[in-house]
Amino acid sequence: MLDDRKSAILRAVVQTYIETAQPVGSSHVVEATDVGVSPATVRNDMTVLEREGYLVQPHTSAGRIPTEKGYRFFVDELAPGELGASQTRQVRAFFAHAHGELEEMLQSTSRMLSRLTATTAVVVGEPTEAVTVRSVQLVGLSAHTYLVVAVLSSGTILRRTVERADELDDDQLARAAAVVNAHLNGRSVSTLTDAAPSGDPTTDLIAREAVAALQASLADDGRKVFVEGASNIAGVFDATDTLRDVLGILEQQVAVVTLLRDVLDRGLTVAIGSETGVAPLAECSLVVAPYEVGGERAGTIGVLGPTRMNYQETLAAVAVVSQRLSRFLTEGSGEGR
Repeated sequence: MLDDRKSAILRAVVQTYIETAQPVGSSHVVEATDVGVSPATVRNDMTVLEREGYLVQPHTSAGRIPTEKGYRFFVDELAPGELGASQTRQVRAFFAHAHGELEEMLQSTSRMLSRLTATTAVVVGEPTEAVTVRSVQLVGLSAHTYLVVAVLSSGTILRRTVERADELDDDQLARAAAVVNAHLNGRSVSTLTDAAPSGDPTTDLIAREAVAALQASLADDGRKVFVEGASNIAGVFDATDTLRDVLGILEQQVAVVTLLRDVLDRGLTVAIGSETGVAPLAECSLVVAPYEVGGERAGTIGVLGPTRMNYQETLAAVAVVSQRLSRFLTEGSGEGR
């Protein structure tokens, strides 16, 4: 545990380094805080903080910069922050005018969060038991092909094309659609099963095909990853190889989903450097929060930036956007009204 003075000094070094990206000297700490001691005493305390792993001195004559341990102390000591007035208005206006299918909504949310924080934003949508089927349509495309379209309570629209050997007509599709809707409407997408036999073999076969198509569509499209603002990370790193590795991670959908889920599963809202568990992100920090539909986790939003990001503002932005997104999707699904 650090005493009050060393804690104040460490907070001042981290905050100043975040703002300036320059090593912080003892004189600046004295000016920036009310520690009430001389620069020499501050230098001695900074030496102790360096010895204990909170700070590092990049050059003999330079000031100090924070280590991962220093950032972790700083983040854990942060009081809850609030968005500025202009940022709050930006978020409110976005959700007031938001519309469209779920995929479009999540993409737009990622874009808005990236602009709000000037970082790389990620939004991941995942299947949830709270999501139910609202309606199913079967649309004939040709004599041997039809399209299955399902609208989910979350706003997601699933589409799947079915090709069959036998010809079919609109009446057959209409009867099968009626059977499928009677069976699936209001049911959780995690428990889709075949409809009970209707007594007509052709109708039952088309209904089974349609349900199978929806199950396949869920398997393919149940998880969406939307990344915006990847270019914002480009100015952070001097080393081309590091930048290439970071951008490579962001292009791998499975890697992004696994990263966000792992951080949340470990009970973290902020993963700093090596805490992400991904070597190329050693100079990055990730701020994450889940969002919900009807009280059930429906996905995750995250912000990836340099370890010297503005943590208080970023945490506030991620928290507010996740809350507003949850409310928007829940109200849109008919829950909570």
